Amino acid sequence: MEISSKEHTHFFSNNTILPVDQSSFKSESSASKEKQSCCGGIKIFLGALSFVYFAKALSGSYLKSTITQIERRFDIPSSLVGVIDGSFEIGNLLIIILVSYFGAKLHRPRIIGAGCLIMSAGTFLIAMPQFFMGRYRYERFPSTINSTVSLSPCLQDKSQTPLSALEKSQAKINAGCEKEAGSSMWIYVLLGNLLRGIGETPIQPLGIAYIDDYAVEENAALYIGCVQTVAIIGPIFGFLLGSLCAKLYVDIGFVDLDSVTISPKDVEWVGAWWLGYLIAGVISVLAGIPFWFLPKHLPKPESRKDSSTSSEHSKFIIEENKDQRTSYWQQAKLAEMAKGFFPSLKNLFGNPVYILYLCASIIQFNSLIGMVTYKPKYIEQQYGQTSSKSNFVIGLINIPAVAFGIFSGGLIMKKFGIGVVGAAKLFLGSSFFGYLLLLSLFAMGCENSDVAGLTVSYHGTKLMTDYEEALFSECNSGCSCSKNDWDPICGENGVTYVSACLAGCQASNGSGKSTVFFNCNCVGTFESSQSSSAVVGPCQKGNECPKMFLYFLVISVITSYTLSVGGTPGYILLLRCIKPHLKSFALGIYTLAIRVLAGIPAPVYFGVALDTTCLKWGIKRCGGRGACRLYDSSALRYVYLGLTLVLGTVSIFFSVAVLWVLRKKSSPQDETLSSNGERGACGTKRRKDNFVTSDQLIQPTYWPEKETRL
Repeated sequence: MEISSKEHTHFFSNNTILPVDQSSFKSESSASKEKQSCCGGIKIFLGALSFVYFAKALSGSYLKSTITQIERRFDIPSSLVGVIDGSFEIGNLLIIILVSYFGAKLHRPRIIGAGCLIMSAGTFLIAMPQFFMGRYRYERFPSTINSTVSLSPCLQDKSQTPLSALEKSQAKINAGCEKEAGSSMWIYVLLGNLLRGIGETPIQPLGIAYIDDYAVEENAALYIGCVQTVAIIGPIFGFLLGSLCAKLYVDIGFVDLDSVTISPKDVEWVGAWWLGYLIAGVISVLAGIPFWFLPKHLPKPESRKDSSTSSEHSKFIIEENKDQRTSYWQQAKLAEMAKGFFPSLKNLFGNPVYILYLCASIIQFNSLIGMVTYKPKYIEQQYGQTSSKSNFVIGLINIPAVAFGIFSGGLIMKKFGIGVVGAAKLFLGSSFFGYLLLLSLFAMGCENSDVAGLTVSYHGTKLMTDYEEALFSECNSGCSCSKNDWDPICGENGVTYVSACLAGCQASNGSGKSTVFFNCNCVGTFESSQSSSAVVGPCQKGNECPKMFLYFLVISVITSYTLSVGGTPGYILLLRCIKPHLKSFALGIYTLAIRVLAGIPAPVYFGVALDTTCLKWGIKRCGGRGACRLYDSSALRYVYLGLTLVLGTVSIFFSVAVLWVLRKKSSPQDETLSSNGERGACGTKRRKDNFVTSDQLIQPTYWPEKETRL
């Protein structure tokens, strides 16, 4: 590489004459060897980075798939689960500026490798509470657990219950209460996710910038699209792994599964959420190994050192004193690097394109992060699906559509030679049509299930009063029932009752999942009732709900694809509107802003909003509100989709502003590239003359016009 550069310099010198044949032969030979080395190195790094993206995406998506499992296991509301989910972004916040700024000048592959080890440690920590907390306990009527004692669900007289059974039950509750009062094991999940965020920090800014530095310019967009596409494969496996683990009982291997009296269809069911984290942790360790053997620098592609290569993004940034460039190829010390921090920050925030795109991305990611975080919960509550099926559908149908959309965006950019302005148009168009499709989902919901005392009265009419008062009626007035219980049964009339006691059932037969209740007073008084029996578990949603769920899946897939097409153009727009030496720093600031202003707050306020639609809260053994047992389907749909749509609409206005600023700064012939990759003639010759005589072209560690075109 050095010999080739020297010969290149002598070729332009007036004092040195080289034989044309010899110079040409040496130049072609050196270029051939360098091309092989460069292509091989960048492809190895591309493969390693793709696997890391797969690993981090798998663990991140698996966390999303276990949101409802964690909520039920630790008996916490959605808002607190949102805080746990947002702790990942807090971990990024702690070190992302330092990593993106200083890491760009250090050994980037090894920093990524160290991050993988930290990420795996956090993943293992998330699973640890399962091995230190007691077995999972759920609410069930005693006769469904122990068939040796025959109890009447409607306890008209508590003397019906054997004294020994009551004493034992109360003793267990007190013991469990003391144990729970001294521990909040969900904190370990929060800390583990925080550690995951710290470990994931260097992967995106350093990895993407490394590819952008050493890839052939025309292939940069395609490479970035490939990395992001492979990263989407991670969520596919993450959600499928979540689907598999959700089918397995939480304490599998620790308890006799025959003694478990609930099924995956029950709202209290908790799957083996911890198992997937152990698998994800092992994959993260393996993904980090190759980076310890990759070089700090790769050879520059020959086309990248040719002075005839022009800079597309030079139209959108203001050049400062060119003497500053010579300092970037030198081996700077940490103290010297720190001096340029605030000037670099000022330069970024003085770029209107960067700021407007940053605002558009922040608001759009607020909508997308909130929507993705609670999508499994939405499918479960809105369409009556199990956690396993919800995760399976998302992983097998939704995520591939996202992957195909991201890859399509990169392919379109390369095939049509789309420039910066074209990238902005593609980003805006995908957002507009994606959120437009989202509007149709408002009409694809299910009505509330008929739950006596919560959504309908005990006589079958729609309920408008306070549910706590409506839970009690004449049909169960003679029973000693608690309004805090949640042990639903399904009556022969198709109505769900909060508990067998509140249904006024006088007798039961069988045990476990096969328990049948008889002589249920409230079931018999219902308008459409012809029988007074009931079975364990809630009733299924209405007949129209499966059809609505199918429509929802179709529109959801199309929407996911449409929104994802703008992913790669958005990345390219971000890279092309900033100075080359600030690329890693700009990506770091971008990621920081997304983490702080979208990743952290979005799951929290989405969770708080969804909690407002809860109709029946669970009660912890020691008192206090637990996880929600039943949501108002209509209110949940309007809050979930409405919040997503409002945020998306605001982001579109900022995207329009980005396009407007870019069009003001560009001429029509500069909006697209010609077929040979060259820009329009406007301003190219002047830059060419400036850089041909510059000594910076023969410096192996700096190239002033890097990665400015596709």
